Amino acid sequence: MRDEWLTWLEPVRALAAEASLRILEIYTRGFDVTAKDDNSPLTAADLAAHYTLVAGLERLTPDIPVLSEESSAIPFAERSRWRRYWLVDPLDGTKEFIQRNGQFTVNVALIENHQPVLGVVRVPGTGLCYFAVHGDGAFREEPGQPPQAIQVKPLQPDRPVRVVGSRSHGGPGLPKFAAALGAHELVTIGSSLKFCQVAEGAADVYPRFGLTSEWDTAAAQALVEVAGGHVVSLETGEPLRYNMRDSLLNPYFIVYGDASRDWLRYVPGGGLSG
Repeated sequence: MRDEWLTWLEPVRALAAEASLRILEIYTRGFDVTAKDDNSPLTAADLAAHYTLVAGLERLTPDIPVLSEESSAIPFAERSRWRRYWLVDPLDGTKEFIQRNGQFTVNVALIENHQPVLGVVRVPGTGLCYFAVHGDGAFREEPGQPPQAIQVKPLQPDRPVRVVGSRSHGGPGLPKFAAALGAHELVTIGSSLKFCQVAEGAADVYPRFGLTSEWDTAAAQALVEVAGGHVVSLETGEPLRYNMRDSLLNPYFIVYGDASRDWLRYVPGGGLSG
């Protein structure tokens, strides 16, 4: 299967680049904001990227279904039969897009048997692209530069723990977690870029004490895991898995690189070890 995944990687990266161009066209000319049924924001950029990615993936792999944030009403009775599918967030960080801070991404993942095995995370504002395939490594590519292999970094006793958290959805759990660590540095960032910070060794841990959906995490989880890190539920301590129930919401989770520390013990109210 790895060879098959690798044949799809470059076309998927090209689709993410095309979706990024559609997003930037709208970003530069201005846009209206509407609300979806759950009151989350929606822009023309979300939809333009959605149509670009879904159409491209359907051409690339006609036999593999696609689940996008903007097509998430597919019933579980149908989804539950899928063993392989594409999971897409056309514009992760719509609030960051609206605030025009550049911290939004295009996320595309391939799910095999509930696990993300291929992930592409592209940053439209800069052209930076992160990508990974299980069995083939995780990479970061700057525009005009060759891809560079990335991996998580071990904790260093002579420096504070580097914590990254949500810019728009931090909540009270984040500062409590960070304070429990002792010496730390806390940086807030939007979208799946938080995962990327852990994957490339720029951060040690990302705790999430707020709601996310499966399309928010899958591509970046593949990146973190291939880079040697972990993305686990705060409820079970097990890796996040996909399309296993009717709800597409994730449990609260934590992302970390160095597994030598029991990160769950710092979770407010006690983690699994509390």
